Amino acid sequence: MNIIVVGLSHKTAPVEIRERLAFPPTAMEAPLHAMLALPGISEGLIVSTCNRVELYATSRDADAGIAQLKRFLAEHHKIAIEDIEPHLYDSRGEDAIRHVFRVASSLDSMVIGEPQILGQIKTAYGYASEFKTAGLILNRFLHKAFSVAKRVRTETNIASNAVSVSFAAVELARKIFTALNDKTVLIIGAGEMCELAARHFVNNGVTSVMVTNRTLEKAEKLAQEFHGRAVPFSEFPHHLHQVDIILTSTGAPDFILGHKQVEDVLRLRKNKPMLMIDIAVPRDIDPRVNDLDNIYLYDVDDLQGVVQANLKERQKEAKKAEAIIHEEIGQFFRWLSCLDVVPTVVSLRKKMEEIRQREMEKTFASLKNLGADEKKAIEALTGAIINKILHQPTSVLKQAQNDASGDSYVDAVRALFGLECPAPEGEMAHIDQDVSGK
Repeated sequence: MNIIVVGLSHKTAPVEIRERLAFPPTAMEAPLHAMLALPGISEGLIVSTCNRVELYATSRDADAGIAQLKRFLAEHHKIAIEDIEPHLYDSRGEDAIRHVFRVASSLDSMVIGEPQILGQIKTAYGYASEFKTAGLILNRFLHKAFSVAKRVRTETNIASNAVSVSFAAVELARKIFTALNDKTVLIIGAGEMCELAARHFVNNGVTSVMVTNRTLEKAEKLAQEFHGRAVPFSEFPHHLHQVDIILTSTGAPDFILGHKQVEDVLRLRKNKPMLMIDIAVPRDIDPRVNDLDNIYLYDVDDLQGVVQANLKERQKEAKKAEAIIHEEIGQFFRWLSCLDVVPTVVSLRKKMEEIRQREMEKTFASLKNLGADEKKAIEALTGAIINKILHQPTSVLKQAQNDASGDSYVDAVRALFGLECPAPEGEMAHIDQDVSGK
């Protein structure tokens, strides 16, 4: 079984492409089931954030599985595959394992060491578990990715000198306004990114925070945490003239702030400058707003240059993290390799034969008067017993190897019998010999 990855990120696609391929977090069931319905896909998971859209899957035919995932991505979003293929990347086997471990450890993020991506992958895994599209391999794989990320964060300083998209928002605000203590911030959305941004703003002097969300209770909870004020989502446009800084990150499919709307707000503010930071994908603010005087609009791609100054130390720590990942890849890939049916049956037969030989030696040593013919009879008897015992599990493993249950059977057999990893290839030729039970 192969682990495969298909996706695109801030490194390969602009926000205009990423937002067209984003999967709404509240509507994951249908695309996950559609992904699992692909003929070459056994398990599946979708990671969709502002900076990346990635499909993690298992497939017995890596080439076919990757091709199917690319078509699925295009067809689900009703986009010609030719329009997105130049932005897509794919990987399989050890490369796929390395990629996911690096993503979970935040080595592939816009801001190396940022903590959000691990939580986002855990959320994606939660959906796959809830809708039963993650099986034995992805379950083990994702838990391993989480442990690798934890080890990287524990054993390196990759998360020191905290920087993130939300921290970059504060840096932008400082450059435009210098002092922040007399500014009012409006947070649109009450997710983790918005909460982090609000925390950074408050820690850097902001005392006036307004929060709005489609669910008023969420807005009230976040506003209370920062001694701010919650505003009903339907009413926030009426408060825009009071706001100096807007940070928005919602899951809205269309713009929530348009050019004409912001133009009217500027008039009410007598052209006092406004900073707008749109970290949503799809974007919340019409990009044409940036054409207005005294409006400073930044999207997630614009923030990349802002954070570079904070990354030098993290780059040094990233080398240590890469070494940890390299070590962990080997461990996981060995387990994955053990799920092949042929080497498992070889290992099982080898272990049974070793037990048989040891027990015969004990028996022969205690029965000194056994003749050669009697010993041969015992050897034939015990050999026949082993063949009879192995016949049924071998048949089940062979029959299951081409469907999703095969890996579960193999994993169970290896655990029950304490089998080591695969036997050398030269021993595999014996798999079909003497296992008929006859």
